[in-house]
Amino acid sequence: MARPVILVVDDDPGVRDAFRLILEDHYEVLDAPDGPQALEVLRAAQVDLVLLDIRLPEMDGIEVLERIKAIDEGLEVILVTAVKTVRTAVAAMKLGAFDYLTKPFEEDELLALCNRALEKRSLEREVTFLRGELARTRDFEEIVGTHAAMQKLFRLTEQVARTTATVLITGESGTGKELIARAIHRQGPRRDRPFVAVNPAAVAESLIESELFGHEKGAFTGAYQRKLGKFELAQGGTLFLDEIGTLKAELQAKLLRVLQEREIERVGGTRPVKIDVRVIAATNVDVKQAVARGAFREDLY
Repeated sequence: MARPVILVVDDDPGVRDAFRLILEDHYEVLDAPDGPQALEVLRAAQVDLVLLDIRLPEMDGIEVLERIKAIDEGLEVILVTAVKTVRTAVAAMKLGAFDYLTKPFEEDELLALCNRALEKRSLEREVTFLRGELARTRDFEEIVGTHAAMQKLFRLTEQVARTTATVLITGESGTGKELIARAIHRQGPRRDRPFVAVNPAAVAESLIESELFGHEKGAFTGAYQRKLGKFELAQGGTLFLDEIGTLKAELQAKLLRVLQEREIERVGGTRPVKIDVRVIAATNVDVKQAVARGAFREDLY
């Protein structure tokens, strides 16, 4: 299971190193020396919690907090402050900060506060997910109740959901392939784990590999921090790959290796990362014809 990601924002490298030393046994830790770089990290990586020093160069912690909330309103932020700025930190909580931490602090105090913030984030995600699933379930039940062909399809999804097999759903655009994928996930043993959807056709070709497998810091221009890909974000759950027929040959080969070896390698990485993900793919392409043309790998089909 992928570990939560914490971003530490402080202009003192010694403080950043101290946070990393305490946190890295429990979490993935990213860091930034100022507000602008922190915002760049948040746009490029999946972050679960921010530890934000309230006194920063260029842009103070309050302004950074406001901008973080503009990017992701649900992202939890803990303000780190000196005793003399506690009043400012309390005011910041009114702007959406989860809590504040005063320097100096005990290791147990930091870990407990991070744990509470991450639990809140997790619960809010779960509520959002369950609300969405409830709405989708109602939509699906309406379709099933109306169309006999869909009743047959729904029975098939129940059978497939009980297996661990990789699934390929074919059909024209707009026929509800993602809806079927979600139904398979919801009725299977991974229902309580993430369902992550990605459409490679909607991602710039140069970024598809990073989107799927993630990248390490410095892997390419603009890779300021490690980013987890969709496979790692779906750890323990289901990854829905829409329009898989658009993948180029090189990525088809890498996807085949992932399915066979159950591990991925981030762009710029040197070590494989084990994954436990069920893959459900979809396409509007006639795969048999694509295989015959050499546009799609037969061993992947």
